[in-house]
This record gives sequence, C-alpha cells and structure tokens, in this order.
Amino acid sequence: MVSKTGAPIVVGVDGSETALQAVRVAAREAAQRNRPLRIVHAFIWPLMKVPLGPAPGAPADAGLRGQAERCVAEAVAEAGKVAPEVAVTGAVVDGAASPVLLAEARDAALVVLGNRGLGGFAGLLLGSVAVQVSAHAECPVLVVRGEVRADGPVVVGVDDSDLSREAVRFAFEEAAWRGTELVAVRAWLYPTPVGPGDILPLVYDLDAFRDEEERVLAEAVAGCSERYPEVPVQRRLVRGSAGRALVEESRTAQLVVVGARGRGALGGLLLGSVSHAVLHHAHSPLAIVRKLRTVEET
Repeated sequence: MVSKTGAPIVVGVDGSETALQAVRVAAREAAQRNRPLRIVHAFIWPLMKVPLGPAPGAPADAGLRGQAERCVAEAVAEAGKVAPEVAVTGAVVDGAASPVLLAEARDAALVVLGNRGLGGFAGLLLGSVAVQVSAHAECPVLVVRGEVRADGPVVVGVDDSDLSREAVRFAFEEAAWRGTELVAVRAWLYPTPVGPGDILPLVYDLDAFRDEEERVLAEAVAGCSERYPEVPVQRRLVRGSAGRALVEESRTAQLVVVGARGRGALGGLLLGSVSHAVLHHAHSPLAIVRKLRTVEET
C-alpha cells in the first residue's frame, strides 16, 4: 500500500466547462488540505493511430497534441486564479480517460471529476468516466455536479458497513476544512428477509426499533465528534429510502459523502444502490469513498 502522505489532488480535464468547474473545486480542495494539485488530460488519440501533429503549413502548436496541451494549460491557469498558493502541475497522459485516471488515483489523496464532459451524450444522467472511476478508484472520488456553493452543511450517509465508517471520517474532515456543520443521515425500514428461510416477527415495537436506529446513528458519529469537536453535528433519522433522503438533503448541501457500497446484499455491484442513486441525482457535489485507508495514509 502506497502512503498518501504528500499525495496530490488529481483532477481530470477534457476542455469542457464542466471540467473547468471541477478544476476550480479541486483547487479549493488542494488549498484546504495543503496539498499539490495535478491536472491530467487523458490523450486517447495515439491509441487510434491518427496523426497527432500539425498539418503541413499549420502553426507548430496545432494538431491534436497541441490542442490537448492547450487544454491543460488553460486548466492550470484557471487553478492559479482560484488558489494561487497551491503548487499546480499539468500533464497530457496517453490513454483512455478511465484507465488513466484510475492509475492516477493509486497515488492520489482525492480524484475530482466533472459529472459529464465533451464525450458525453447530453441526455445521459452521468458520464461513463465518472461512474467507472467512482466504482474502482483507490482513493475517494469527488464528482462535481449540481450547484457548487460555499454555504450549507456536509451531509454523510450512515449505515452499518466499514465503508460507511470511513465515509463518516472523510465527511468530518471535509466539514472541518470547510468550517461548516455535518449532517449525518441514517435511513431505516422494517427488516426484510435477506435469505431463504429467514423468519421475521409478525409484530414490531416501532418505538424500540427507532430507538435502536438512533443509538446506531449516535455511535457512528461519536468517535469523529471527539476528534473534531469544532464541527457541529446534526443527526437525522429518516424512515424510508436512503438514496431518496440523501438526494433531498443535497439540495442545500455543500457536499454529500457516501460509501461506494453499503450493507445491501448485492455486493457484486460496482456501486451500491444508494451511492448509485445519489451519484446520478444529487443536487450538489458528491464524494464517494470506496477504499479504506491504512494508518499511514491518514
């Protein structure tokens, strides 16, 4: 496992306005975390065996590679406007977007992406690159979508999984850096059978069930509350769909944080149903935490 000490914030760019918005968010994240910023453009054209340089008689910086280099230079300049104190580097890396960004994620503290770039179809809810990188990256992924705002809380979804606990820790860090409150949301429903032969009681004590859910929610944030005493915390217990509850909370949030997979039975999915729903429908930027960090990475 590579230590994340000193690791950069990585942001992918493709020349779109969506990508430039991601650069602005990434620059602010780098400034808050006191980390360098690395701007990456995935240059797929060498794989297509097409001419990369300028046509005869064209300027020396024309051609596909020149266009890619200008894209990165524009993004570097934009980052400098937002956070001039941050060390920024840019690179054109040969390869398709998802593999390039997943490779970058191995040594990154955070990957930041726009929700849709130049290669996306306008009718799709989310770009394929954002979905693939969120599902497989070895560091948290922040997808910039919805309204980017400077006010509002950081919202985190809470369940019983290890990744949820890591998402809570990430959310507390973000709330501390942003100087805002944290809203921890836990959704609950009546228990349902998860396997053949499961026997469930015919009658539930609703108050007792709700009290137990409240206890679990309180315990989920207790440790981080001690570590980040400056972060105000609201606990919200919601009866219903977790995905729907988090999407609704995202309307006024600076950031929503979820684990890539929760406690559901469909462990083979690339993303859990909750993270998938929020990734496609959130009204604010969304951070997806997929991989647990080791002690030396904190």
